[in-house]
Amino acid sequence: MAGARTTPTRTPPRSSSPAPRTEAVVPPYWSSAVSTVSSHPTPPVVVVCGPKNSGKSTFSRVLLNALLPRHGKVGYLDTDVGQPEFGPPGCLSFTVVDEPIADLLNPTLQEAERCYFFGDISSKRDPEAYLNCLFHLYDYFVGKYRCDKNEMLPLIVNTPGWVKEMLRYICPTIVVQIRITMQSKNLPDGVFWLDGGQTGPKMIIIDAAFHDASNRSLLIQKDSGGMRERRLVEYLKQCFPSNISLSTNKELAHALASLPPYQVLFSDVTVVHLHCEVPAGEIWRSLNATIVGLAVSNASEGTRSVPYCVGLGIVRGVDVQKGLLYLITPVPLQQLQSVDLLQQGLIEIPTTLLQVRGCVSPYMSTNVLHKISERDLYAG
Repeated sequence: MAGARTTPTRTPPRSSSPAPRTEAVVPPYWSSAVSTVSSHPTPPVVVVCGPKNSGKSTFSRVLLNALLPRHGKVGYLDTDVGQPEFGPPGCLSFTVVDEPIADLLNPTLQEAERCYFFGDISSKRDPEAYLNCLFHLYDYFVGKYRCDKNEMLPLIVNTPGWVKEMLRYICPTIVVQIRITMQSKNLPDGVFWLDGGQTGPKMIIIDAAFHDASNRSLLIQKDSGGMRERRLVEYLKQCFPSNISLSTNKELAHALASLPPYQVLFSDVTVVHLHCEVPAGEIWRSLNATIVGLAVSNASEGTRSVPYCVGLGIVRGVDVQKGLLYLITPVPLQQLQSVDLLQQGLIEIPTTLLQVRGCVSPYMSTNVLHKISERDLYAG
């Protein structure tokens, strides 16, 4: 992929939660479960499961912080494409965490070691593709961190609502099941994903935690759409150095409008539509003003290969006559040089950026610098 502008050094991701911080109160039965897991003699593979809005992410953060002092690093397999822990919406990712999570009630952006762009906020649209991404992530973890005893890492798997196929493939050491008072929403008892007679992992069953330090319910209905928009806004802020103040969406929209995008030749990339079909004559135009996954084909994995994603970008404009599209992304140029696929899914540009009054639209091909030629791009 050809780039057009000098990209500033990528800064540590800003916090993705504009809501005021609250202190999580860890109930005794959670502390007991965490102690049991963290005292396991070998680095465990822990799957945290339960119904929607039961506190799986909060428990996973508490568990991660408890595992760090003993192991130094903890692997985190983020499988909830709608409410991911460390990445932007629409992605499944594997992240190695080496610092405690300060805010136990809100997610924070962190760069993944391996990521796949699923392109939707729910796995229901294409379960087979979703599971394929998940299995590749777990295989990546096993291949790198479970083959050498000196490098063995514990792994936390934070799950969406349904987990049967996931549990069968991963074969965890410990399964933590969180339950809520509405029994019909809970997962079945026991090792429900295994056939009779098979030996299952250690099961830990705990109740959901209902209150924080301010005695507010932790199980209130989340504004899922708003959380996803805020996460994307924070992701896009990474296009700019951390010393630039972008405290409002209006400021961010103006900054994006002023940011010189990358120019990308049509001939340098292949477009993949993940959840829809587009007429051949409209492939490039369909990308205009959309969010795309910036992916790298991975032929070394053979026919089961899934392109891994280095980040997301906004297609700011498309010039069909010149065979160019214009891309805004926080991904550094060095990583962009390996991108050969643009994956279009159903993740949308935050409406808060589209509705800013008096702002020049950031999704038009203006203020563009010259394109780096392919010869210059790959020289050296």
